[in-house]
Amino acid sequence: MLAIVLLFLSALGPVTTIRLDGNGYTDILLVISPTVPENEDIINQIKEMIVNGSDYLFEALDHKVFFKEVKILVPPNWTTGKYDRATTETFDKGRIRIDDPHPAFGDDPYTHQTQGCGIEAEYIHFTPNFLLNNDLIKVYGPRGRVFVHEWAHLRWGVFDEYNKKEPFYLSAGQIQPTRCTEEISGQWYEIINQSLRPCQTDEAGKPKSSCEFLPDAVQNTNASIMYMQSLDSVRAFCQEEEHNTEAPNEQNEKCSRKATRTVIFQDSVDKDSLRSLKPLTSTPPAPTFKLIQRGRRVVCLVLDVSGSMHGSRIKLQKQAATIFLNQIINEQEFVALVTFSTEAQILNRLTLIDKQASRDNLISKLPTVANGYTYICKGLRKGLEVLRTDDSKTIGDEIIFLTDGEATDKVQDCFQEAVQSGAIIHTISFGPNADNVLKTMADETDGRFVRADETILSNQLVDAFSSMTISDGNSITQPIQLESTGKSVTDWFNGTVSVDRTVGNRTTFTLIYERRAPTVYIKSPSGLVYDQRNTTDIANTITFTVPGTAEPGDWQYSFLNSDTSAQQMALTVMSRAAHEDVHPVTVTATMNQQTSDGTKPMLVLAEVRQKYNPVLEVSVWAYLESDTGISVELQLLDNGAGADAFKDDGIYSRYFTKLIRGKYSLKVRVKNQHGGILSSPLRHSGALYVPGYIVDGKVELNPPKPPVNVEPVDVGSFTRTVTGESFVVERDSTLNFPPNKITDLTAEIQEDTVLLNWTAPGEDYDQGTAQSYEIRWGEDLQTLQNNFSS
Repeated sequence: MLAIVLLFLSALGPVTTIRLDGNGYTDILLVISPTVPENEDIINQIKEMIVNGSDYLFEALDHKVFFKEVKILVPPNWTTGKYDRATTETFDKGRIRIDDPHPAFGDDPYTHQTQGCGIEAEYIHFTPNFLLNNDLIKVYGPRGRVFVHEWAHLRWGVFDEYNKKEPFYLSAGQIQPTRCTEEISGQWYEIINQSLRPCQTDEAGKPKSSCEFLPDAVQNTNASIMYMQSLDSVRAFCQEEEHNTEAPNEQNEKCSRKATRTVIFQDSVDKDSLRSLKPLTSTPPAPTFKLIQRGRRVVCLVLDVSGSMHGSRIKLQKQAATIFLNQIINEQEFVALVTFSTEAQILNRLTLIDKQASRDNLISKLPTVANGYTYICKGLRKGLEVLRTDDSKTIGDEIIFLTDGEATDKVQDCFQEAVQSGAIIHTISFGPNADNVLKTMADETDGRFVRADETILSNQLVDAFSSMTISDGNSITQPIQLESTGKSVTDWFNGTVSVDRTVGNRTTFTLIYERRAPTVYIKSPSGLVYDQRNTTDIANTITFTVPGTAEPGDWQYSFLNSDTSAQQMALTVMSRAAHEDVHPVTVTATMNQQTSDGTKPMLVLAEVRQKYNPVLEVSVWAYLESDTGISVELQLLDNGAGADAFKDDGIYSRYFTKLIRGKYSLKVRVKNQHGGILSSPLRHSGALYVPGYIVDGKVELNPPKPPVNVEPVDVGSFTRTVTGESFVVERDSTLNFPPNKITDLTAEIQEDTVLLNWTAPGEDYDQGTAQSYEIRWGEDLQTLQNNFSS
């Protein structure tokens, strides 16, 4: 039965995944940040950019592909236009963003790439000014061409062929600009206050670092979109026969010196389609656009009260749901409660969260009694029924569905209805026996799937509910989890939570315990002490809300067990942004794939940022636990080696190689006690800002690029704990993985010695210690690259 359901639903597919439908790309989601003022011209310029980009892409890839359908998600605070209702689309799922400038990049278009060659990127970033200011066309090129340059980063995982850090290199005694094909010609100049002088060279004949390569405006080449798409003659991607393997650019470094077109046709997500598609013999249709907008958040908790939930499970379910209702759901959002077992019941219809009383009323109705069988369809249908009561629709609404057992009924009877409802269905797999269909349900409705074990100690169920948020692109309004930890306590449960300057509003310490309330002692950084007189205690859940804005610094907590024997306790600390104009430090945690067949290692990624600025030099640990008892701890690194694509970009990574069958939870803890550095990174994967062109032998300069100077900032001590989506390993891996590729080899000549330096790989990718190294050298790079073993 389950196999039939999986087969049927896989044909539907998640709504927000880009698809290649025949020759046309569909389900492209472009999102606009709520910080962008409403402006119809932005929408018009987006459409024009993608229409022109579609024609450019069609020509660049042999008349094989074009842009077919695009959805534009406008912010909820835009009010004058007519927009369709969004279904599962949210800001964080957008593959193209229109947002404020990156503090270090200004109006540079760029693509956020977090993994290696041939892997899809996260999103393209454009600014409103890039779309509206026509003067920028002179320096980046026509917007449609820029869009295709960024699309290649996003969809096919290729990299730039220029290098602003190393704009030239030495080849056979000649100075060459860093580029793909040598057919792009130009001259070197120093540009000082918009005046020109011939480029000065050093003793080795190298141009000075202040020199700029100005291309000829009229070229005879049509290749190298990833170098300089702004040139009118450039209309194709660099091919192998013209590829420059020596150039010190990221395309060569990240893609084993393959040409861009080779990667697109051999390594990208579209490789099979691009090789099999027939070129179109006629001009493709123009892209179609659909403007959509998310409404106010509407959530229905559908909670399992079947017999297997009896006792500690239903008690823990109430404790975790209490935290969700108290601290996660925002003001002016709607919540309903439904339970299911042999029958489904509505405990509370949709209620507007407008004050604490509305939260308390919902909490008081959470279930405490369990009996009967697990009828999943009855719970789903009752949840959808409740969601229809506000406007007779379920499109864009959410269900948080929790169960600990396997379905008694036939789930295929209700799945088509659930998937086609347009609702987002998040699922919580509670305990080791929860139905495997929960992951499919979440996958096919673009919801989150999270597994949680049944102990207070792990705090996983609380973490699961705490992760059920929806992003609108505004981190100011989002709850931030500072701490989540548990302990089996005989006497004292002590610890410290660092509250940094970016958070502090609505800060709560919530402790859940097994049997008897402990003595509470919480001390602020300035020495103020709070005890149980400052707390509330409902259903073995003690909550302390810090008055006003929590002062930054280290908060100490101590809970004394008052029971005669040890009992389990778990603490959750939540907060929100301290100021409306200061974005909080946030962490996102993901796996590179949600299902593994055991044939290749998985990748754990955690991104630590304040808005778009990366936070460096912090301690990041990932904890992976399966329903079969496997537990793995991994320290994630931002060192640009092994699993990590770029050094110092705020993305901390590690390979997960111990693949044992099971459903795994993912939890990431970030701690900084020694000054996390908010840094301006080197920009990767973006369109080149061209300083000028040579037209008919004369230099025409573009306006100088506006200076951007972001000084490193110490953000102070902070802690963060986040829960990522759970994932499934389908079978045990029987493979011995090799050491990971060395990607950061450097060579330095010191008199008569060459000093080699690289980050050591592991025995299994980046795990363990490699047994040995083999070093070979040759006079020709391509011979060495292609015939290393001989």
